[in-house]
Amino acid sequence: METRNLRKERTGVVVSNKMDKTAVVKVERKVKHPMYGKFVKKSTKFMVHDAENSLNEGDTVRIMETRPLSKGKNWRLVEIIERAK
Repeated sequence: METRNLRKERTGVVVSNKMDKTAVVKVERKVKHPMYGKFVKKSTKFMVHDAENSLNEGDTVRIMETRPLSKGKNWRLVEIIERAK
């Protein structure tokens, strides 16, 4: 049986779910400033494939890298960690 390459996984918060079968997930990370040493929050937005349209804004989710599904969408939903309150 073929073995798959390791896929990147990220955890983030859903920012937008207005598209059909697609959601935008914001992933935050802390980066140390090269000169001053202070940790700064940086964020990246990913377009995520959500086949069942089950995501709502504010949900915490885990996403995984996949093949390109459209021009800007190459991540898919793995699981919903926490629903928005």
